Amino acid sequence: MPRPADVHRRLLPLNAVRAFEAAARLGGFNAAGAELRVSANAVGRLVKLLEDWLGVALFRRLPRGVVLTDAGDRYLGRVGTLLDQLAEATADLQQLERSQELTVSAAPSMVSRWLIPRLGRLTEKHPELDVRLLASVALTDFTREQVDVAIRTGPGSAQGLRCDLLMHEDFTPVCSPELLSRGPPLREPSDLAHHVLLHDEWDRRLPDQLDWKGWLAAIGATDIDAERGLRFSFSHMTLQAAAASQGVALASSAFLADDLATGRLVKPFGDLAVRGPYAFFVVCPEATADREKVAIFREWALASAR
Repeated sequence: MPRPADVHRRLLPLNAVRAFEAAARLGGFNAAGAELRVSANAVGRLVKLLEDWLGVALFRRLPRGVVLTDAGDRYLGRVGTLLDQLAEATADLQQLERSQELTVSAAPSMVSRWLIPRLGRLTEKHPELDVRLLASVALTDFTREQVDVAIRTGPGSAQGLRCDLLMHEDFTPVCSPELLSRGPPLREPSDLAHHVLLHDEWDRRLPDQLDWKGWLAAIGATDIDAERGLRFSFSHMTLQAAAASQGVALASSAFLADDLATGRLVKPFGDLAVRGPYAFFVVCPEATADREKVAIFREWALASAR
């Protein structure tokens, strides 16, 4: 059951409040009517409606006009401030609706390994967009944060949100060409026993994300210590260590295309890969999913992933 304050907030006659504030500020119903573009009688009726609703007289009616009561004077001080805040909030929202600034939130590795290398294609096609990238692994609270759209890893469903599949993750070992050439050999997965393993410390909200232990179990390699090696907070750090020949990383296909294309990293076991339990999704509130700038980003991201 709602609290009394919630009921009052819902039922408060805002037009009557506006009429009262204008009449009190301007010193009469005639001036208020001129500002609000209604008759003085209409202002008077609205003020009477508010007084009846409050159960308090806000004006004393005199032969030549009206004068605020003490209660009305106190009420004006609070109401004027609240109406100013309401007007400011409305203006801010309208500006946000018209703004071509697009704020995108994604995990640091997604920002650095996938978004940034491709971002120029989006801004070249849509120069009117001012893109702002936020790197974060926290779930986005769209009601509190100024974020238009997010890219997140997960199962792909959330109440009140539109979640479009961006890409699945296939995990495969990668290393630098130098490490592959100078040995020890890396011809088959059992050879990993002679190399340093590079680990991502996965987000705890994704407890079943594929790691070295799960990957090795999936391919039937049971004679390798999957816990040893170096650990990094984010995937882009792990891949940087792999490129620097510090070991072998278990990498998501989402972050590999550019490094494989340039030869910075190689896949020692070819196309041997294991599908991860989660996928990347483009996420935004259902209420704003069709907003032009959000739709532009979503369509571009999905096309880029394809």
